[in-house]
Amino acid sequence: MSLVGKKAPRFTASAVVNGGEFVDNFSLDQYLGKQNVIFFFYPLDFTFVCPTELIAFQRKLAEFEKRNCAVVGCSVDSKFSHWAWLQTPQDKGGIHGVTYPIVADLSKTIAENYGVLAGHYDYDEDGNTIFNGVPQAYRGLFLINKEGTVRHCVINDMPLGRNVDEALRMLDAMIFNEENGEVCPANWREGEDAMQGTHESVSAYLAKHQN
Repeated sequence: MSLVGKKAPRFTASAVVNGGEFVDNFSLDQYLGKQNVIFFFYPLDFTFVCPTELIAFQRKLAEFEKRNCAVVGCSVDSKFSHWAWLQTPQDKGGIHGVTYPIVADLSKTIAENYGVLAGHYDYDEDGNTIFNGVPQAYRGLFLINKEGTVRHCVINDMPLGRNVDEALRMLDAMIFNEENGEVCPANWREGEDAMQGTHESVSAYLAKHQN
């Protein structure tokens, strides 16, 4: 079930911030009324596709911050695993240099509440708790506005890396919509024409951009 248009699930968890500092009561509530948030999940620390994504977000971090948007990562690893990965050089498979917060979802409840956990808990014939599926998160990304509402989300299967520029484009579109009330057509980018959300506006837009 999609979270778009709903309040983002709240949580309090351990996290590593500023590239190596432990925070035991990290919450997205700190951004309410102040900043938009890109909250993204990745499967595991010390893997292969994941560092390319986390480093890509770091390289664009200034662009997100310029738009008053916080970037927060999350996986089912412990805070100690996050810390170790953050201390590992990039040429050794690490993510040293990443400064935005990385949340530890060791209980997997955050991933489950956001609908990105790649499986579920169940019971076997003897009544023992088991996990059906893969106890990791899919590559979910959630764009949350200052009011705490999810305005956009995308969920990729584990082998499929995301496009950080697309996350920026959607952030620009959300900000433009919230500030101007106009709607953003396909492939819209900041500075381009938008529409009023009427049939006449759509027709005029299509006529102007028919090529």
